[in-house]
Amino acid sequence: MNNNELIVIALGGNALLDSKSKGSIEERERAADKTAEQLHDVLSSDFRVVLTHGNGPQVGNILIQNEEAASKVPPMPLDVCVAETQGEIGYVLQKSIQNDFRRKGIDKQIITLLTQVVVDENDPAFSNFSKPIGPYYNEEQKNEILRNKKDWMFAKDPAGKGFRRVVPSPKPIKINETRIISDLLNNNYLVIAVGGGGIPVYFNSEKNETRGVEAVIDKDLASARLAIDLNVDKLIILTNVDYCYINFKKENQIVLKDLNLDEANTYIEQGHFSAGSMGPKVQAAVEFVTATGKKAVITSIERLNDALTGKAGTVIHP
Repeated sequence: MNNNELIVIALGGNALLDSKSKGSIEERERAADKTAEQLHDVLSSDFRVVLTHGNGPQVGNILIQNEEAASKVPPMPLDVCVAETQGEIGYVLQKSIQNDFRRKGIDKQIITLLTQVVVDENDPAFSNFSKPIGPYYNEEQKNEILRNKKDWMFAKDPAGKGFRRVVPSPKPIKINETRIISDLLNNNYLVIAVGGGGIPVYFNSEKNETRGVEAVIDKDLASARLAIDLNVDKLIILTNVDYCYINFKKENQIVLKDLNLDEANTYIEQGHFSAGSMGPKVQAAVEFVTATGKKAVITSIERLNDALTGKAGTVIHP
């Protein structure tokens, strides 16, 4: 590959920690090594790249640690937990990419940037707690928690696994560190940013200060916001399938290789993309294409190279 295009590549949290893993550092490092190898051709090329990533499994583990150790160590609020996962995942992934570069003689620098994402404190999401996080609880455990933490809210799992805490998931408005990221890219750094959707913050105008907030931001929507703010040439959203589908895994399944905005919006309105998986990815792609007039691609990490040459993935365009 030989291209000076600026691209954002959004990795899923499971690309760095499989949902079946116990979460040991050895498992995380093996997953990161594999991801670094799969990304090698793109990252070692002339593309200017920002990597973003999810943090679902990792922040869930931190929340479990919070609960288990609460009697000995004060638990941290959710924005701090997201910041912890940014540092943790960024370090492991950065190290794997550095080692991959070193083994293959690539002279390129990489940096992980703690990234704050601004939300509106009046976002309707703060009145509609909808994003499940952390471990499952039975009803007795849930009631015990509510006796001590009356501000928590829970939702029953549709699959019958128990109850999970739910928190707001507000829309990202802007990325605080966009100018810093742009400067790093202009100096040929590979940047890891907006980890886990970014640390959710809002601006308190009365006190002229930034404050963290108990919420999580969808990582694909945050990646799209960053891609818009940076005016990148292409947004690549990686998931565990090669394409988007309608009627997924049914006899009448149809693969979607090329969608214009009208088609993508129609499929969203018809409910073909579930809120827990493909929905936010397609919505993020639509928001990027609408704002920039450029293309977004949704595909798997295994087909990334093909997707960048137009040979794989669902392309969403004006």
